[in-house]
Amino acid sequence: MQVINTGQGVGGILNGFRALVEDSEKITFVGTPGFCTPFAELIGFVVRNKQLAFIPNLDFEGAKTLSMTKQGMQLGDSTDPSADVVVLLGGLAMPKIGVEAEKANELVGKILEGKENGKVIGVCFQSMFMQQKWEEVIAFDYIINADLDIKVMEV
Repeated sequence: MQVINTGQGVGGILNGFRALVEDSEKITFVGTPGFCTPFAELIGFVVRNKQLAFIPNLDFEGAKTLSMTKQGMQLGDSTDPSADVVVLLGGLAMPKIGVEAEKANELVGKILEGKENGKVIGVCFQSMFMQQKWEEVIAFDYIINADLDIKVMEV
């Protein structure tokens, strides 16, 4: 893997992602409900002018729209998750979630079906996709990997 861009903090994730998908029309995020949903909403905010969808776990039929509302980015009605970009969120690869990379890869194929130049982007923290060797199973075009440096301070 070759590093093509670096950044810091949330802005680094968002700016990096926006640059990768600027030519796309529809983006489908796939992640665990609850844990990954807020990350899809956060990342989706910077591309809110595009068609966005969220698939909980690997439930293709359970896809929902992701759109801007008065309350911010929110899940909406059921939608067809077919897209030209699939974003796999790292929570899927966490061992306790129990999602197999092979099953996720099958879903990627279904979402991108018929798209000649479809992209697969992974967004994870602490190298989760690499730790679980998902990049050996899934043909990611890009992985955005962020490391967290946390400080809890008493004032």
